[in-house]
Amino acid sequence: MPSANAPLDLLLLPTWIVPVEPAGVVLRDHGLGIRDGRIALLAPREQALRHPARECRELPGMVLTPGLINAHGHAAMTLFRGLADDLPLMTWLQEHIWPAEAKWVDETFVRDGTELAVAEQLKSGISCFSDMYFYPSQASEVIHGAGIKAQLAIPVLDFPIPGASDAAEAIRRGVELFSDLKHHPRIKVAFGPHAPYSVSDDKLENIRVLAEELDASIHMHVQETAFEVQQSLEQRGERPMARLARLGLLGPRFQAVHMTQVSDEDLALLVASNTNVIHCPESNLKLASGFCPVERLWQAGVNVAIGTDGAASNNDLDLLGETRTAALLAKAVAHSASALDAHRALRMATLNGARALGLDQDTGSLEVGKAADVVAFDLSGLAQQPVYEPVSQLIYATGRDAVRHLWVDGRQLLDQGRLTRLDEQRLGAVARSWGERIAGR
Repeated sequence: MPSANAPLDLLLLPTWIVPVEPAGVVLRDHGLGIRDGRIALLAPREQALRHPARECRELPGMVLTPGLINAHGHAAMTLFRGLADDLPLMTWLQEHIWPAEAKWVDETFVRDGTELAVAEQLKSGISCFSDMYFYPSQASEVIHGAGIKAQLAIPVLDFPIPGASDAAEAIRRGVELFSDLKHHPRIKVAFGPHAPYSVSDDKLENIRVLAEELDASIHMHVQETAFEVQQSLEQRGERPMARLARLGLLGPRFQAVHMTQVSDEDLALLVASNTNVIHCPESNLKLASGFCPVERLWQAGVNVAIGTDGAASNNDLDLLGETRTAALLAKAVAHSASALDAHRALRMATLNGARALGLDQDTGSLEVGKAADVVAFDLSGLAQQPVYEPVSQLIYATGRDAVRHLWVDGRQLLDQGRLTRLDEQRLGAVARSWGERIAGR
């Protein structure tokens, strides 16, 4: 370990720092020091300046927060952005998305679409994301090269999917990828059974056993629509959550995505099992799926994180905008203006996301010893003036265009809004080429 007196690699001097942990704290005129990819110093400005640093950056008018964590998405679906809008979920899936995937998705599609998604997310202040899509090994190569962090949830369905002829092959390939990446510092592999209605009991039991053996997470769309719940009651005589509990899947490694339909019994299962919920408000709104009762879950002690979902159903990967929507929607659903206040909304987009993905010991808050995953938002614009409370201004008055810098493990991946590792012009040209092919032009 380097000496505590060793020079810092980088000293950041913003106007405000919001560490997220402790909760509700805003540090004004403090410095954050980075050494060997970790946060090595968090101190008042004058004290911080006494520490030697190889580089010192003044960030006036900016607020530092932990890098945002997008806890659910389908990265390569950026290439289907806007393909089939204004449709209910099952029509959207069965008549448009699944046929398009069957026709177009291959290794090149996933590589190009994931790279586009990574670039968009970095420019949006996202340092880590969860991806649930086909050909995950291709996505892993993009993620490795781009410097971002990710959870790759291996998709499993009862029918053939791109890259796997059946569920058994998908699971086998997932275990192989888990083994290949188990020591990767930035990529975590999880199992991603699609949904209760698309994966049978025997496959879910197999996944449960493997997840326990490998200490792997399980990431799944659950109770996204009222139709899904009603169908389960009619066909199985139980709600999807009750079925998952009976099969032993629920627990701190389980990530239940959407959860727009939550009964008292569902809530009791979530609390008793310490299961995580991942809220995707804009996708749920756009598909008219329903409303996740975030404040009710939060007050019951459930860990609630936030995700954008894929760009085909959102249609952007803007987690800051998603967080604003979540905060506003939570108030309307709870009939309370104090529901999901700005500080808790930011926590949902950072530390809660890290906890849901099993990464909270390493990231999600600005604490000495944690990874230097840091984003700088510029609050000096006219639209943010005056700044009475920077977290409120960030959540309620700021867009992702205010993202100026992003560091992941202390490496700068965004500098003055420009990507340092990815070629934006090339990515745009590739995406437009895919669009022309898919549209038949």
